[in-house]
Amino acid sequence: MLSTPLAGQISPGPLASPHASLEGATQCTTCHGNRRDAMSGQCAACHKDIGWLLDRGRGYHGSTEVKGTPCASCHPDHAGKEFEMVKWPDGDWKSFEHKRAGWALAQKHAEAACEDCHTARFQVPPARLSVRKTGQGYTGLSATCTTCHEDVHRGALKDDCTTCHDAASWTVTPGFDHDTTAYPLTDKHADVKCNDCHLDRRLSPRRDGKGHLIPVYAPVTAGSCQDCHADPHDGGLGSTCAACHSTVGFRVIDTNRFDHSRTQYPLRGKHAVTPCASCHKDFSTPARKKPGFATCGTCHTEAHNGTATLANKTVDCAACHTVNGFTPSSYTAAQHATGAYPLEGKHLAVRCAACHTRSTASGAAATLGSARVVMRPRFGRCVDCHADDHGGQLTATAGKGECAACHLVAGWTPSTYDSAAHAATVLLLDGRHQEVACTACHGVQREGLPPMTSTASLGKAGFRFQLAEVDCVACHVDPHLGRFQTGGARAKPESCRACHGTRAFRPSRADVAAHAAFGFPLEGAHRATPCSACHEELQRPSAAARSTLVRGSGGFADLRFETKVECASCHATPHGTQFTAWDAQGSCAACHGVDAFVPAVNFDHDTEASFALKGAHEQVLCTRCHTTRVAGASGAIRVYAPLSGACETCHVKESR
Repeated sequence: MLSTPLAGQISPGPLASPHASLEGATQCTTCHGNRRDAMSGQCAACHKDIGWLLDRGRGYHGSTEVKGTPCASCHPDHAGKEFEMVKWPDGDWKSFEHKRAGWALAQKHAEAACEDCHTARFQVPPARLSVRKTGQGYTGLSATCTTCHEDVHRGALKDDCTTCHDAASWTVTPGFDHDTTAYPLTDKHADVKCNDCHLDRRLSPRRDGKGHLIPVYAPVTAGSCQDCHADPHDGGLGSTCAACHSTVGFRVIDTNRFDHSRTQYPLRGKHAVTPCASCHKDFSTPARKKPGFATCGTCHTEAHNGTATLANKTVDCAACHTVNGFTPSSYTAAQHATGAYPLEGKHLAVRCAACHTRSTASGAAATLGSARVVMRPRFGRCVDCHADDHGGQLTATAGKGECAACHLVAGWTPSTYDSAAHAATVLLLDGRHQEVACTACHGVQREGLPPMTSTASLGKAGFRFQLAEVDCVACHVDPHLGRFQTGGARAKPESCRACHGTRAFRPSRADVAAHAAFGFPLEGAHRATPCSACHEELQRPSAAARSTLVRGSGGFADLRFETKVECASCHATPHGTQFTAWDAQGSCAACHGVDAFVPAVNFDHDTEASFALKGAHEQVLCTRCHTTRVAGASGAIRVYAPLSGACETCHVKESR
């Protein structure tokens, strides 16, 4: 480039770097030509790809928007080496509206980056760049799909892919409907990939120059199913597959075309869903085409190895099973009743498999058959099926722990062991004890009673039969503090039962007759005296609804019954100290009886007093002689002693 003032007049400025090779005064005509030449023609002569597009009216440069416009209006130069020579109509290349180039971007194309398509590997001659060697440019592409995309049809179809496809997805063909062909696709056929049929070996597809198989789209024979599918029946059922099958699936039989119920063996239950091939395994001969079905054993192996018998004869499967399934068995309780063990009570609701179990022993299949079901389980004793829930506690009894001694097949509860049976033990059940649940005494929980010291041998039922508690006080509170128990201060042979019954503790059974054994017989007026009149502890208020059990609510007052037997313990004396020094030493019984205080039936005035009653004295009232006197704070006291025996004490001396 010239650096003189003259050079500045020739060149308006440095060329951009893409034109750097044209720098210099001697090369001006390369672009500008002679004065009579149009400059755009010189540009097209150098940029042949643009000239090719202009001649054919293709691309952005061939559009009516650009065609006829001088190149320099969009691509000026002489502004420096770093000058960007492209004037984008929408501001920059990122904002360029692609439809200006005659190719609007839609669907998947709209998502692609510019450099994904505008790359050297997609440029095709003669539109390829002819001057620039950078490999990157925005020309040189063709609108044909195969310019960028592989033709998977290998030229077997038209070049215009848009006849069938759009830019959304190759796998969807909105422009093509197979139903418009001679073979519409239905059901399973609609899911088959195109190449699975059109590259099938039976069509003998050719290969292209690169060795790729070329799909065959026509002609493709589809007159019968055998054109594509092998006949699994080997011709045994004829050549018309559609007589039984449809395109829904090979395993789906069209009942409108074939109905097994029209044959001699209608399909019911499980047979209705059994694959045809399970029974129709071979169609090579008429005999195999129609398998036997007179007995279950024709198809099914006898699974019980001859152990399934009725009346000692092996029976067919249908004797105990239905086509709805092998389980549950159709063998009824009524049929079971004809055997050695009728089903009754709870046994009627037990599942067959609970008794007729599957053996896991090695070699069981050899004796019991493939089902391994024990058809003849033991049933002589309950424990053949049921575990001993009592931990062997009853094995030493007469029944050897057999369940039937206390239980029925109607249910484990209630037990048949009643009060009469309990009477054979050391504790007779009577009164309220008959109403108490067995577990209240024999159960592990037994609320209100002392806990059991060991439960190791009780078994699953948690029930102890032999109990140490047989005395009343072992379970019930003794408010008498042991006074009437063995070894007590006033022990009784029957302990609590001497006074109480098993129906209730109150009222006591200690009546007048029983009281004689307590050292104080009840006689006379004492027979009508309430117990609480002498035994004051009975007068204390008692709480209602208290448990009498040793670990119950408690709160019972002590009842010692230690009342004294002397008369003076209950009765106050009206005589003061008159008889203290008397021979009877103040004993009421010396004069009085138990029926009433008056009269004093035990006192004899003739023998025990100093003044015998004779004659008229026998008819005199006692009070005539034994008058009362005031004795201070104690009140009036009738005087019995000492009295004078002189007549004048009572009689007034008459004057003569």
